[in-house]
Amino acid sequence: MRVLVILGYTSSSISTPPHPNGNRSTKPYKPPIPKLSPSKSSPPISTLHSRPPPLFAGRWDPHNTHLSYFADLASKLARDGKLDDFAMIAESVVLSGVKGSQFAAALKVDMVARGISGFLKEGKVRGVLEVLMKVDELGVRPVELFDGYAMELLGGHCHRLLKFKQVQELVELMEVLSGLHFPVRELVEPSEVIKTCVDKRSPKLAIRYACIFPHAHILFCNIMNEFGKRRALASALTAYEASKEKLSGSNMYIYRTIIDVCGVCKDYMKSRYIYEDLLKQKVIPNIYVFNSLMNVNSHDLSYTFHVYKSMQNLGVKADLACYNILLKACCLAGRVDLAQDIYREVQHLESTGVLKLDVFTYSTIVKVFSDAKMWHMALNVKEDMLAAGVMPNTITWSSLISACANAGLVDKAIQLFEEMLLAGCEPNSQCFNILLHACVEACQYDRAFRLFHSFKSNKVRETFGKNYKGLSFKPTTTTYNTLMKACGSDYYHARALMDEMKTVGLFPNQITWSILADICGSSGNVEGALQILKSMRVAGIQPDVVAYTTAIKICVESENLDLALSLFAEMKKYQIHPNLVTYNTLLRARSRYGSVSEVQQCLAIYQDMRKAGYKPNDYYLEQLIEEWCEGVIQDSSLKQGEFSYWDKADIGRPGSLLLEKVAEHLQQHIADTLAVDLQGLTKVEARIVVLAVLRMIKENYTLGDSVKDDMLIMVGVHDEVDGGSTAHNLEVIDAITKLLQDELGLKVLSTVPKVALDTTIVSENNIDPDQNLEEKPVRNELHSELIYSTRRPVVLERLKVSRKSLQQWLRKRSSLRR
Repeated sequence: MRVLVILGYTSSSISTPPHPNGNRSTKPYKPPIPKLSPSKSSPPISTLHSRPPPLFAGRWDPHNTHLSYFADLASKLARDGKLDDFAMIAESVVLSGVKGSQFAAALKVDMVARGISGFLKEGKVRGVLEVLMKVDELGVRPVELFDGYAMELLGGHCHRLLKFKQVQELVELMEVLSGLHFPVRELVEPSEVIKTCVDKRSPKLAIRYACIFPHAHILFCNIMNEFGKRRALASALTAYEASKEKLSGSNMYIYRTIIDVCGVCKDYMKSRYIYEDLLKQKVIPNIYVFNSLMNVNSHDLSYTFHVYKSMQNLGVKADLACYNILLKACCLAGRVDLAQDIYREVQHLESTGVLKLDVFTYSTIVKVFSDAKMWHMALNVKEDMLAAGVMPNTITWSSLISACANAGLVDKAIQLFEEMLLAGCEPNSQCFNILLHACVEACQYDRAFRLFHSFKSNKVRETFGKNYKGLSFKPTTTTYNTLMKACGSDYYHARALMDEMKTVGLFPNQITWSILADICGSSGNVEGALQILKSMRVAGIQPDVVAYTTAIKICVESENLDLALSLFAEMKKYQIHPNLVTYNTLLRARSRYGSVSEVQQCLAIYQDMRKAGYKPNDYYLEQLIEEWCEGVIQDSSLKQGEFSYWDKADIGRPGSLLLEKVAEHLQQHIADTLAVDLQGLTKVEARIVVLAVLRMIKENYTLGDSVKDDMLIMVGVHDEVDGGSTAHNLEVIDAITKLLQDELGLKVLSTVPKVALDTTIVSENNIDPDQNLEEKPVRNELHSELIYSTRRPVVLERLKVSRKSLQQWLRKRSSLRR
């Protein structure tokens, strides 16, 4: 029998001999140890790997009873807080040939756990982790050394890290414990860790934490959802890309989640890119992914139906949610015809037993008819619901009441409200507000106030002739906003309602202040309306586009356009983007134009409107511009309207090229050159542009600005192939020549060029009689140089009115006015 020789403990630092092969478990992945707060007495990390030589000089006899002795000794050392010595004995025993599982089975776990608990209570988590990783290398499962109390202390430490937002330390600790096979999910709730990582705006930490768990795909979805709630799409996309790298195969739940997050973050195009990327990878989405994609893009009817057809082509069968989303898209687009087709299709599918329509389907189609004021159709859908055994819910009843309210049927709306109460469906605040809105739209203001007071005081019997149990009414800000509209022009009544809002715990919003300003302006108090804008800011509410548009409308109605324009400029200063109503209110503010500056103001607003993406209605503005331009020939014998733009111009032209040309030529930096570009215009449009420039010249002349150059009118490109002018160019030249010569008495010269490299270098075949003779040699010299050019020339056909002729015309017009 071999004798065991105990060498005793030593603190000398001697390298540990290599472990014998085959007597230890495979070394697991060991993440870096977190930088937790070690005890002052804790040894450095290197100490554990600088142990004295093994305690035993010979090989271990597994049948020797001394195993229990050393297991007891190790257990007592651990109990006494000597975890390093415990690890040293475990290492020596295992190196002598004992399996780690045998040694662990011989240990007294309660003693070891007591020692570990002592370390954890003192905050020596680092020391515990070092010992646990060492024994794990020896084949001893660390989790078997813990009892319930020790595990509870470890969980408490994790919760403290979470509470104080020390997420990096927590994630590193979780990685270590996961590598040691601890049940990390039981230590702290994963969703709480992810929320903390999201709060810290750290997607990388959240991804690291998710990768610890076998159900990582669920945690990746939680990460994307949490970032989506905070509108942090970039971080959500980071988690999405990481999921594709870390997870194997296609996970439809992840695809659906990231598309939904794109919708929450209002980035519809990104959801489309994700879908296209799936198709490129030959991944066929399931119905849930398709539904999410259509729902996110439901505002775009054409794209929604494109996805629906693609889904059918890929063989994915539509479910009821898919049809509900299609109905929603039709509702948002106002396409009643398509909604009816879909409704008939799902009714057919229900009759064949393929689908069973639910309350959402019926409610959506009712909403479609309600918005279109087709109240008869909405009521028919209600009958279909009842026949199918589907009871309308609060949303359905709200849409039904709204359908009648939008059609101005107040009595019918109230009747439906009573039916709702009889059916046992409790109305919400929206139902009450719809009734009040119906009364206001029908100008039944007194009835609106009677309904409000009966609801407020729970005196329903006085209104409906019957009491309904459980009926409660809680006014909202929308309620008071609707009632303020019922005040008409009574500013003080509206102000009293606003004060009443505050007494019931509500606060005026931007709509409330806008309504008050409108009421104030309708009574002619423009200064009071503008003061309301200032009061909004004092109350901590920034005026929005509705508030400014209301104030601008008040100024326009009081014929104070300068003040309206100053408010428009103030909007731009505060970066509040005007809407279509704002632009139209300003553009229709004038009934006629008196000066160039007024036209320039109007055209600047028009161009700003086009840049903002709005499609203006050019009819009214073009009429005013035409009338202003025709003022140049006030004493002409030509009948009014003979050249009316709207009699001959193509109304269907996209965007008004005429208005753009007028705006371009009335800009101040163009005024000195007097170059008029008529390319692309009809003859009537060309006439208006030329008249606009002449009027600008005339008004500048009256202010003391003389004409400094000839007036050049560019008609179009000369057709080199056919050797002459195009029919369109000839038509425009003829119309402009008649205007200038016959109606205005100006002398017009036709300048047909021979050769030119571009529009800035032109040689002419005629000589202007008013031209200085010294210029002729220069032009001939230029022509002789250019005639040998190999480039194909760009030739413009032009008309010219000389400076002398313009001066004579201006003097004549000036004398006529005197």
